[in-house]
Amino acid sequence: MSRLFRAMALVLLAASCGGGSGTAPRQLDNACSILSERPTYLSAFKATERKYGVPVHVQMATIYQESKFVSDARTPFRYAAGVVPLGRQSSAYGYSQALDGTWDEYVDATGKRTARRDRIRDATDFMGWYMAQTQSRLGVPLSDARNQYLAYHEGRTGFARGSYNSKPWLVRVAGEVGQRSNLYASQLRSCS
Repeated sequence: MSRLFRAMALVLLAASCGGGSGTAPRQLDNACSILSERPTYLSAFKATERKYGVPVHVQMATIYQESKFVSDARTPFRYAAGVVPLGRQSSAYGYSQALDGTWDEYVDATGKRTARRDRIRDATDFMGWYMAQTQSRLGVPLSDARNQYLAYHEGRTGFARGSYNSKPWLVRVAGEVGQRSNLYASQLRSCS
């Protein structure tokens, strides 16, 4: 019996140490470090860039803002009177913080029935799909991280109406996404 117990303990230990699921890379301000620590990210970003034309640095800046590269990120809970939980602020989940309805639209449009928001390859493919449609419908260049982020956050209809203009905090955040995209682009040019 002790051999079985030891074997089970080893399997549990290996499972708890193995994946790093849900955790962010260590140096989020360094694109080269992120990609060095998580090589699967680069292949996912490159696949999305080839398929949809969204530059790697735009994808990275958007994921940084949405989830800080945490695969199972969720929005915080809302509380009534500060103590009674009312549920999460939205259904946003995963690397891309895709909402349930938008994710379902993506799955229907692409036929990717097994896609998951907490897998980097699926999350980047979703972002590429969404941003390519934003370019097609609204003319926002794929390299324009600031305006792509505004359309991503507000939805294409909200962006077209200019709903972000009444949200100074969002305009500031979108500017930060643009700056981070430029920082990542500069760093990526020097990665080995």
